[in-house]
Amino acid sequence: MSLLLVTLALAFQTDWPQYNGAASDRVSTEALDATGWADGAPTPVWSVETVAGFSSFTIGDGRAYTLVARDIHGDAREVCVALDLESGTEVWSAACGPSIEYDGGGNAGAGDNTGGDGPRTTPSYADGRVFVLDSNLVLIALDAKTGQVQWQHALLEEFDGRNIRWQNGASPLVEGGRVFVAGGGEDRSLLAFDAATGDVEWAAFDERMTHATPVAATLHGVRQVIFYVQSGLVAVAPDTGAELWRAPYKYKVSSAASPVVHGDMVFLSAGYGVGGGTYRIDEDGGAFSAELLWQTPNKQINHWSTPVCKDGFLYGMFSFKKYGEGPLACIDMRTGETQWSTPGFGPGNCIRVGDDIVALSDAGDVVIVEATPAAYNERARASVLRGKCWSSPAFADGQLYVRSTRTGVRLDLTPRAD
Repeated sequence: MSLLLVTLALAFQTDWPQYNGAASDRVSTEALDATGWADGAPTPVWSVETVAGFSSFTIGDGRAYTLVARDIHGDAREVCVALDLESGTEVWSAACGPSIEYDGGGNAGAGDNTGGDGPRTTPSYADGRVFVLDSNLVLIALDAKTGQVQWQHALLEEFDGRNIRWQNGASPLVEGGRVFVAGGGEDRSLLAFDAATGDVEWAAFDERMTHATPVAATLHGVRQVIFYVQSGLVAVAPDTGAELWRAPYKYKVSSAASPVVHGDMVFLSAGYGVGGGTYRIDEDGGAFSAELLWQTPNKQINHWSTPVCKDGFLYGMFSFKKYGEGPLACIDMRTGETQWSTPGFGPGNCIRVGDDIVALSDAGDVVIVEATPAAYNERARASVLRGKCWSSPAFADGQLYVRSTRTGVRLDLTPRAD
């Protein structure tokens, strides 16, 4: 019964409260309108300046949240901003963590898709709070109405934390009243905090973090949180942190795409020669095990672009450092076989809205593609943004929210009445 209630709640979810959406699968159960684009891009409901960084929008409590870079009294700071959904007006802003100096990683590309650096993470929203894990591994909870700090933890200082090259790029996962992050030190690498109070609920494991945002999923009727760390996948019980299963996977330089769960399968991928692969998770008498179904070194690569799944087929940006050129592709999650591949997207990001893929290319094109393995079927395309788009789309209540290192916009894609 509890699983049914969770499913029904997600079915009526019209927010996009976290980087990977309401259900950690980058899927909205809504529908969208892709007609009337023949004369150019849909007119934005609003357009705002979003200075630097690769943070995405999240939506909750009538506001859109994202991170930008700002100079505050001579210090470069990461700042969480809350925008009114109707007007795009900034309601509040809050500086997060200490001043930041990036160690590179943001200047690759060609043409207009170049330059810029800044925040790599996306705020999460739940129950009137906004949660930010910044590049310096400072976890902060803000009041969603005012932006006032409610609690915070500096993982580097308080938990002997260990940051990663190019600094943290993983967003906090909020699940069941807890906030889950990686980045702590020995024997407390993975952490769960009470979302309301900030109290530590558990801290465990000696794992080195990656840039991948953790996900929540139900496998064989058991709710679990899955971390993609440098040793591979580690799945834990949300309430205790007890290990449920693990799956080894090669690590090299950076793993940044989140795991993708479908049925009893989990897909993971990374660049730098690692490639993609799928594990099948089995359960026998309460004991879980992971079996590798396939793995393709240096192929089926998601550099940082987490794919989406429909009916066992993955749709996403599968390429490595092919800025402005890499394809949107459809891959059979069960076998790794490519169903189709169309170039011109680069390492952007995509989500699924109903039966459609909403892709944001790294150069700022919004492309609507039918989610079918039969063939690439483009339903609509428009150039919406300038600047570099290493962020991900968000969709809520018929509205699409996308941003670049320069601008963020809201597009009305509400289905039209017949």
